Formats: sequence, C-alpha cells, structure tokens
Amino acid sequence: QWLVTGLTVGVCVNLSAVVLLLPPVCGTAPLNNKIVGGEDASAGMWPWQVSLHQSGSHVCGGSLINNRWILTAAHCFEDTSTFDWVVYLGRESQQGLNLNEVSRGLEEVIKHPDYDKNSKDNDICLLKLSSTVDFTNYIRPVCLAAPGSSFTGGTSCWVTGWGNIRSVPLTFPGRLQEVNIPIVSTSQCSDTYTLTANMICAGVPEGGKDSCQGDSGGPLVSKTGATWVQAGVVSFGRLCAVPNTPGVYARVSSYQSWINSHVTTNRPGYVTFQGSGTVMPLPHSSLTTNWLPFSSGARVTTATLSRLP
Repeated sequence: QWLVTGLTVGVCVNLSAVVLLLPPVCGTAPLNNKIVGGEDASAGMWPWQVSLHQSGSHVCGGSLINNRWILTAAHCFEDTSTFDWVVYLGRESQQGLNLNEVSRGLEEVIKHPDYDKNSKDNDICLLKLSSTVDFTNYIRPVCLAAPGSSFTGGTSCWVTGWGNIRSVPLTFPGRLQEVNIPIVSTSQCSDTYTLTANMICAGVPEGGKDSCQGDSGGPLVSKTGATWVQAGVVSFGRLCAVPNTPGVYARVSSYQSWINSHVTTNRPGYVTFQGSGTVMPLPHSSLTTNWLPFSSGARVTTATLSRLP
C-alpha cells in the first residue's frame, strides 16, 4: 500500500514525499504546532523523544520508532549490557514530576556491527524495550527517512535533547530543549570534517545553535505536510555551537535494511523525503548558547566531541 502526498509549500521549505506503509501515528505530534520557537519545549511537542538513564542519571537521548524499539547512537553504549539502564518516554523535565511519563528497562542493545569509534561511522544503535508502550499524545513514534531521501542544504530541521546549554559554568537544562537549524550540504561540511556517506550535517554559520554533550542519540527531524521524519541521530561535533562548525548526525536513510533485519514485526514507518528551499531568518533559539570550549575533562577524540555528557 502506498500513500502519496502532494507537493507541500511551507514557510521555510518546499517538500514532497512518498510515504510507504505508514503506521497511523508515525510522525504525528498532535500537541506540536511548531513553526519557529524558543528554547524550552512544551509537553508533547516531541512525543518520540526519550531520555536514556544509567545509574540514575541522563546519559543520552533517543527516539521511539514503534511501540517496542528505540533508535539512538552507538557511542552511547560502551558495550551491549542492559544492566542499570532505564528509558523514560513522555518526559518533559529531568527534575520534578512528569505526569505523562512512563519508563521501561532494556531487553536488548544492538549496536551497528560496523560502528567505528574513531571515525564515528555507523554511529547508530537499536534498543529493545523490556515491554511495549501505549501511544498517547505524549508518547508516539517518529517516521524514519527511507533510502533515497534527500535533505539538501538549507532544509529546515529541529533537534531536541537535554544536553549541555552552557560550559561556564557547566549547565544542563531541566526541561527538554529544542532548536531549529538548517541542513548543511555535505560539500560545505566536508571543509570541517572527514565525512562518510552515512553522515549528515546541520547548523548555522554564525554558531550559537547546536546539539551538545548529553544530546547524543537524539533525533534530528524535519516535517513534510503533517508528518515528522527523522533525518539524523545526534553523533559528534568539534566543540559546540561555534561559527562555521556544524554538528554531525548519523544519516538515518542509510539504515532501513539494518533496522528491518532486527525489527521484524510492527516495523517503523519510512518516508522518502525530498527537501528543498531556503530557510528564512529565525529568532535566536538554541540548545547551546554563549558557548565556551570544554575543559580538559571532556571526552575528546581527534579534536571532536561526542555528544555524551
């Protein structure tokens, strides 16, 4: 069964997409009417966002892709042990009561077999929850970019997470943060990084808007019509939010076959996304502001930082 949507013209981008075998709630966020916005995300704005905790602390983000599976970054897990991990879904704040939240343990951690911790190639991982979750307005799966998707430079995207928002003093937010950033073309991003075909970049030339430590594994999403599609998984960058230095994300469209080889029932919805257009100027909104470099205690690999705490 094919569901074909026509050309959608928006404020920021012109998009067309073919949606394949789309579950009824994949990529829908009934409480999200986001066009441009601020730093704090309201409850239910990003219902696929999850918080991964180990030993009682937030470590990484992730995205719900069906009622049993989470997509995140391979570098969030040193091994595939499920011990002491808790997944929070429907969470709004890392402090206080979250009325719309549920939690699950992990049954299985599946890192991509070709993940390279040095180059960060194939920085993607699947997590099987200990039991299924029921969908609500606050807990829903995101659609995934299918092979053949094109996120051209300038395509408007959103990245979300509970990662660091300031380094001096080191500050992690209580509430889920959101930022609107454009895709950076591979040719332009290659001026800063050595990229593989499995990577995609996003950021603004002036800096000040970026994912950062603690956002690892979280989703980079874009919208076509009423459907949100995950383009990337937060992976790494050179410091955070510095000018002319985009963040790098695992390219989700490279992994449909690998995901389907493990998620064999109730498979995620996939969307062949084609984005084009020029992003209009937006109000300042960021996950990371007033950025100063991390101290020597940061996790550094060849002058880049994984988006871990």
